[in-house]
Amino acid sequence: MENVLEHDIVGHIGLQKYQCTIRWRSGELLMDEPESVGGKDLGPDPFSTLLAALAGCTLSTLRMYIDRKGWDIPEINISLNLAQENTTELETLISRTITFSTSIPDDQKERLLIIAEKCPISKLLKNKIIINTAI
Repeated sequence: MENVLEHDIVGHIGLQKYQCTIRWRSGELLMDEPESVGGKDLGPDPFSTLLAALAGCTLSTLRMYIDRKGWDIPEINISLNLAQENTTELETLISRTITFSTSIPDDQKERLLIIAEKCPISKLLKNKIIINTAI
């Protein structure tokens, strides 16, 4: 398998309950849990961060496609949420709604729906994921 990222994502947690610092190439993200579960709500929780990755990937993929086609679509908006159900196997449903600042033809909407499904994070989440953990 080939590594997708040039550098590892590195995380750290100290004694502050749930507050994690995540570092990448040249940036830092503070993650936390909402106050309702004991965090201080100083940053996004892990589920929100996952949805943010899907949102950013979807928006970027759509923008690249729209620009390549030369379509006049100045703004793309996205809203995501998730729900989980634990019956015999954990099932997660992610709802993703894409809207545009202007009216666009139905044939373009249909094509953009297909393109949204092809963003790399969508494909990652819809396929088999193996997590190798070492201590």
